[in-house]
Amino acid sequence: MQGGKTRAEQGGTYLLVLRMEREEVIKVGRLGTFLFPPGYYVYMGSALAGLGPRLHRHLSRRKKLHWHIDYLLERAQLKEVRAEVSPERLECQWAEAIGKLAEAEFPAPGFGASDCSCGAHLVYFRGQPRLQKFGSKWLDVFPSGGE
Repeated sequence: MQGGKTRAEQGGTYLLVLRMEREEVIKVGRLGTFLFPPGYYVYMGSALAGLGPRLHRHLSRRKKLHWHIDYLLERAQLKEVRAEVSPERLECQWAEAIGKLAEAEFPAPGFGASDCSCGAHLVYFRGQPRLQKFGSKWLDVFPSGGE
């Protein structure tokens, strides 16, 4: 425990890997309507007040749609969750690094990036992305189903 808090109570940055089985047109709140092709999506976010409550909310099926990712989570299958405990917001750095991987695309400009100057915090891959070289301090919160 760091500072008397459990890992769930500590803040940090997280990464969600989702899979869409088929092409879907999804209205993402006020951001707009986007075409999401089948494949894998990697979303980066932060929860500096506590990773546990935020990740629990993302895993929940019954919730009010609030964040951009909520709209995608309604239609996509959550495959993997990774997190890094840190007092810093790392999602912008992660989005930039993952966006530079081969075959990475940004399908929805502004997705998850309404409070920063990034293009988006959602990256699309036609096939399953290889993310091992990123986040050596990651906690496997919800490991991949072995695909």
